[in-house]
Amino acid sequence: MIVSRPIVRLDSDATTSVTDDLAVEEPLEIRVDGETLAVTMRTPGDDARLALGFLLAEGLIQDGGDVSSIAPCGRPGDEDFGNVIDVRSAPGKPIAIERLLDSRRYVPISASCGVCGRRSIEHLRKRLSPLATDQVALSQQDVASAVERLAALQPNFSRTGGVHAAAIFSGREVLASFEDVGRHNAVDKAIGSLLERDLLSSAELLVVSGRSSFEIVQKAAAAKIPMVASVSAPSSLAVDLAAEMGLTLVGFVRGAAMNLYTHPARVGIPRSC
Repeated sequence: MIVSRPIVRLDSDATTSVTDDLAVEEPLEIRVDGETLAVTMRTPGDDARLALGFLLAEGLIQDGGDVSSIAPCGRPGDEDFGNVIDVRSAPGKPIAIERLLDSRRYVPISASCGVCGRRSIEHLRKRLSPLATDQVALSQQDVASAVERLAALQPNFSRTGGVHAAAIFSGREVLASFEDVGRHNAVDKAIGSLLERDLLSSAELLVVSGRSSFEIVQKAAAAKIPMVASVSAPSSLAVDLAAEMGLTLVGFVRGAAMNLYTHPARVGIPRSC
């Protein structure tokens, strides 16, 4: 979602009044069975997918079958309509949000805080099982191509320069791609989209704009996506978690050049390299 605002543009020899395109940023309150769980600042749109991806990353659901419905609260025309969404548990599968809220003393968590609300990173590591490192292999060219293609999947960035992007690939096939003012939200939307379509098991590579942080690796591990790549640097904690969880973490992808931080055997390197 994009809006335009009037601005004054200063050049070396002129001043002009023009309009500038901006990425929309609004709060989204995520409720589960009527109880507030989290609030995140996001670009409106694909909110149900964002909620699904977030719940999966936090270990509150295992697949899309744990959810019966996701719908906005209120009525069209209400001031906050569209900015509050309620996720309903599937019959016989209550979503237990208490353990997440307990660690925040029942203060809604921020969906962008990664491990905020966890008593410790160790708790997260115990919840996620390491992936088998002998499964899934992509060529060096596949990884380079995916990162290069991410630029073409960012139409709103081209207009505003103010959003991040995330795309999930199976080989060279794009399974899902989304933009958002929050990188974590774009990842949640992409993962949620695959949950909706029961395609998460086909995911092989998550590509994100900017850097790869701990929370990005956390979300990939929860979704069992074995590879994460970006054009920028990972954080030290992201590298440590990727190593423990069996994920291949790739950074500074610039054409055929790239840094393989963890589990490099998944990337097939030509013998001439």
